[in-house]
Amino acid sequence: MVNGILADVNVVGQVAYLTRLMQAEPWRVFWDELGVTLRTFEEVGLAPTATDEEVWQRCQSLELVPVTDNRNEDSPDSLTATIRRLNHAAALPVFTIADLDKFAASRDYQDEVLLSLYDYLLRIEDVRGTGRLFLP
Repeated sequence: MVNGILADVNVVGQVAYLTRLMQAEPWRVFWDELGVTLRTFEEVGLAPTATDEEVWQRCQSLELVPVTDNRNEDSPDSLTATIRRLNHAAALPVFTIADLDKFAASRDYQDEVLLSLYDYLLRIEDVRGTGRLFLP
């Protein structure tokens, strides 16, 4: 079980919208069963300028799943580099919305992302240690 979802600073609006969809009918029963909440950087003590490594570490310590967009490995503390260096069998994965443009333009794609995220959250113990999982 996880304690919540943390939207990366560059997808706050998209993840807020996604979690509103997740809380609407007919999906609300899953949201309630999981007991997750959407958390903000401020709520978990992170600055908007926090490094990917800081975000990953905080998510692991608080049992939050981060949701981000498709990032590149552009520095030693980038998300990809952090996962390569620090990932372990019990680590929560990072969820990455694979195509933000499509997410903004297509309700069908939003539903695919929602279903994919719920699938992973409902079997979170099976996906620990996977590093990064793309939605959908």
